[in-house]
Amino acid sequence: MINYDGELLQESSTYFNANNRGFSHGDALLEKLRIAPKKIYFWEDHYLRLMASMRILRMEIPMNFTMEYLEDQLLKTIRESGMEDSSVLVNLYVFRKTPQNGADLENEVSFLISPQVETSAFYIKNNSSYRLEVYKDHFIQAGMISNLSTVNDLINTIGKVYASENGYDDCIVLNDQKNVVQTLRGNLFLVNQNHIKTPPIADGCENGILRKKMIELLRKVPDYTLEEASISPFEIQKADELFITNIKVGIQSVTHYRKASYKSVVADEILGKLNALARLS
Repeated sequence: MINYDGELLQESSTYFNANNRGFSHGDALLEKLRIAPKKIYFWEDHYLRLMASMRILRMEIPMNFTMEYLEDQLLKTIRESGMEDSSVLVNLYVFRKTPQNGADLENEVSFLISPQVETSAFYIKNNSSYRLEVYKDHFIQAGMISNLSTVNDLINTIGKVYASENGYDDCIVLNDQKNVVQTLRGNLFLVNQNHIKTPPIADGCENGILRKKMIELLRKVPDYTLEEASISPFEIQKADELFITNIKVGIQSVTHYRKASYKSVVADEILGKLNALARLS
């Protein structure tokens, strides 16, 4: 089932037309959520990010768009889809309504909830080979819009085609100042001995919820110092460890970049802490 503005529909239903602004203009936010049976991981963080993103895009926030209302809609959709006892990954879209009566723009919003079953309620680290390369065909513009999670995913889409054609699992994306921003699949963390760096929001990386949680966790571990600072592509090969975070996977360790290979120490150590934090959220 999908949930369109509170109405439950079959996934195969026709629920908007070609004038939908999410489709025609890329004018839509996308919040990816991981949900264990009856529990939305980091729901408050996701909700606050969604509200902040709507304000940045000057979307009109409906009075009923409370944290409780949207949580109820998410859980209702999962329940009516027969996924109540499963781990679920949900795409929550928010987009401006189709303009009526010849208007250029409608500022009221609609939402769409689309769930799919995941294999595990916990983040399980994948230790298989994971190869990176730098993607140089297109660059991310450093700035606030790049921090948002939206349906405008062209650079990631083209980059994933490039990675597939050249035998890479993922690619590092650069901004217009040639600094490392993230990878095609998530936020990037670089480890050198006990020092950990991740690109700052100002460089254009997505303001990921798992990025935020990882920063919170690492700052509580006395053995490591964490810095949000610009990263040059030249630093990548000199690192001891690289790992990527996103809501779907949790933590993905990088094994190879060009001639460099990497350990997986910090990622292994922090995985249990991440799962514990998710259960308590």
